[in-house]
Amino acid sequence: MSSSDDLSVELTAPNGRKYIQPTGLFINNEFVKSSSGEKITSINPTDEKEITLVHAASAEDVDAAVAAARKAFKTWREIVPTDRGGLMLKLADLVDKHAETLATIETWDNGKPYTVSLSGDVAEVAGTLRYYGGYADKLHGQVIDTGPAKFAYTIREPLGVCAQIIPWNYPLAMAAWKLGPALACGNTVVLKAAEQTPLSILYFATLVREAGFPPGVVNLINGAGKIAGEALAGHTGVDKIAFTGSTATGRQIMRSAAVNMKNITLETGGKSPLLVFDDADMEQAAKWAHVGIMSNQGQICTATSRVLVQEACYDRFVELFKAAIKETSVVGDPFQEATFQGPQVTKAQFEKVLGYVESGKSEGATLAVGGKAYKDVGGKGFFVEPTVFTGVKDSMKIYREEVFGPFVVVASFKTEEEAVEMANDTTYGLGSAVFTQDITKAHRVARNIEAGMVWVNSSNDSDFRIPFGGVKQSGIGRELGEAGLAAYTNAKAVHVNMGTRL
Repeated sequence: MSSSDDLSVELTAPNGRKYIQPTGLFINNEFVKSSSGEKITSINPTDEKEITLVHAASAEDVDAAVAAARKAFKTWREIVPTDRGGLMLKLADLVDKHAETLATIETWDNGKPYTVSLSGDVAEVAGTLRYYGGYADKLHGQVIDTGPAKFAYTIREPLGVCAQIIPWNYPLAMAAWKLGPALACGNTVVLKAAEQTPLSILYFATLVREAGFPPGVVNLINGAGKIAGEALAGHTGVDKIAFTGSTATGRQIMRSAAVNMKNITLETGGKSPLLVFDDADMEQAAKWAHVGIMSNQGQICTATSRVLVQEACYDRFVELFKAAIKETSVVGDPFQEATFQGPQVTKAQFEKVLGYVESGKSEGATLAVGGKAYKDVGGKGFFVEPTVFTGVKDSMKIYREEVFGPFVVVASFKTEEEAVEMANDTTYGLGSAVFTQDITKAHRVARNIEAGMVWVNSSNDSDFRIPFGGVKQSGIGRELGEAGLAAYTNAKAVHVNMGTRL
């Protein structure tokens, strides 16, 4: 690697792709150094080696980013909506143009398979930006008829400066989920990437500038959660905060945001159930259950990590599930095409998953598959074997807590009523899945499950055109789809007196 100005570095990724990696804070359409001089080290989770260092924002840097966003808001909100949308469409085209570089960075920094980064994550970024770019000039108020004495109407107005804090499991995709509706509605943004995966968002920043967004509209920074994240959440110059991450951090953000009663959207933790009834297509249920928990190294907030199977088909399902894992879950170098599962994102996450393995053993659950570090990728990296526990009781820690790894528990139920009760016996309520060939039962169970999303005969096949979010301690509000726009506008009511005189 080489560096010329401490704001960029030329890198060569493991797949041979060379590119210029920005390392500064993207504020007001310029890359700048951190005022404190602090930096974050990006680690390749595949071989545990340092990739590079990037600047970490201080509270003063957050102030500068918020000030830039506030200044830009005055003009950005007045831009013709069709033109705003046009910039978003141009950005989506640039994402497509640079897709291979973006996917390379995402895989190198995060550990997810390159094929997934390219055809899944980066494609979703472009799709989400296009979807919301198309909405930019279709945000309408309405006229409300109250009688001839009054002309009443509503206006959909942007909120102002939006702070957005994204997680490390889908760095670029989660950025697009938040940037899309915010920009379409006329807001300006200060977005903080996760400190574990700081690289791809900075390359994306170069595309924001190339697309022609005015200075200050999109500000992209890195920094520690306890410094930059807290500064954003508690900043009185921020009108809204959107966060994706753990429930514990979500609670802290709510407390900080209360200082000026910010508008808030939270997408937090989950322990999503997948219900398999005895009339289900067992082979399909097993394959989808595998997708629902083992995709993205199990690092998915909606992962269906509690599989609940009707007693009559429990043993058959478990055997089919184990076979699906053996056939599909190829663990290895994420740049190899055959790889299904790469490393966990960090050493801390790797150790957390293995800690839950020990907890499951100590509580008496049966370790049916995996449960160990995987050492066949050069002896390095944060790899964990796909792990399945059976004979799990609802009192066990592994049944109740979010693990966030390739780790699933399989429990049994007798009746539909018991299945729903078990599914709902959690503090979370993000995703859920139901497998049955009885369409009436499917709709009935979907209605009774306490979750923001229910998949029937599939799992985790989300779509940017469909609302995404949870209930209970899995979050507040919705992202994606038309519903995602509501989080970034206020409805202003205008009452015009048409002749009533006092």
